[in-house]
Amino acid sequence: MKIANSAGRAVLLGASGAIDVADASHGQFPAEPDHLLEQWPAFLAWARAAELGGGEAYDDKSFGAPSPRPRQVFGIGVNYRKHAEEVGWPIPEVPLVFTKFPSSVAGPFGQIELSGPRVDWEVEVVVVIGTGGRRIPAARAWDHVAGITAGQDFSDRDAQLLPKGNPQHSLGKSFPGYASIGPVLVTPDEYANVDDIALSCTLSGEQVQSSSTSDLIFPVAELIEYLSGIVILLPGDLIFTGTPSGVGLVMDPQRFLTAQDTVVTWVQGVGEMRHTFVNGPTVS
Repeated sequence: MKIANSAGRAVLLGASGAIDVADASHGQFPAEPDHLLEQWPAFLAWARAAELGGGEAYDDKSFGAPSPRPRQVFGIGVNYRKHAEEVGWPIPEVPLVFTKFPSSVAGPFGQIELSGPRVDWEVEVVVVIGTGGRRIPAARAWDHVAGITAGQDFSDRDAQLLPKGNPQHSLGKSFPGYASIGPVLVTPDEYANVDDIALSCTLSGEQVQSSSTSDLIFPVAELIEYLSGIVILLPGDLIFTGTPSGVGLVMDPQRFLTAQDTVVTWVQGVGEMRHTFVNGPTVS
């Protein structure tokens, strides 16, 4: 099942087109995607049983963030083995967790203002929580997932890594648009293996990242168990599960985003995001 945010309304996507959830359910479920996530178990049961016909033609370029107003956004650092190797870090003993502030969440298409001269790309598989909870065991973790979407953890390396010795991960990754997600939400049952989802990133036509979640150090189920052992996970929360190798910071020479660059972000089953960049007032 695929769900999208079309002009602020939740729609189901099928071969016949987009079906407006609120209209098709005769108001049983809300139009707003974030409110729908609050009723996820009931909605899922209805959607699987309902006989839905028709549907309207759609253009995914008009889609917004599938979870537009998450209350919590978690990022996981150094969670791909090959990425740990390229940055020269040891394999972490526990997940390295930071936050991205919700104001950085944006949709899958559009223009993003660069915050400085050293902004990096980081393609990620993003987990959207459907059923919240605390102390969720890994064995049941996927039951709490509404779906998978694509994400970009854009990172201003200057803001992130200063002051030296005391990095500001959350601030450096929370400029407007630096938590872009979309274009659709894909339920876990669409995947033959939820622990082997391909993802990639191209920069102005050049492939810079390509991997699979099979390379994750801490798989999704373990991340949910770990996070929920500390905080209460809420419907609509986002977990950026980590980025694979190929970021600009470790290239020789280093490479960062510039005005007119285009980043295409792809996740298996989800599709593509596309963002272009313009200089902001702080870019020299």
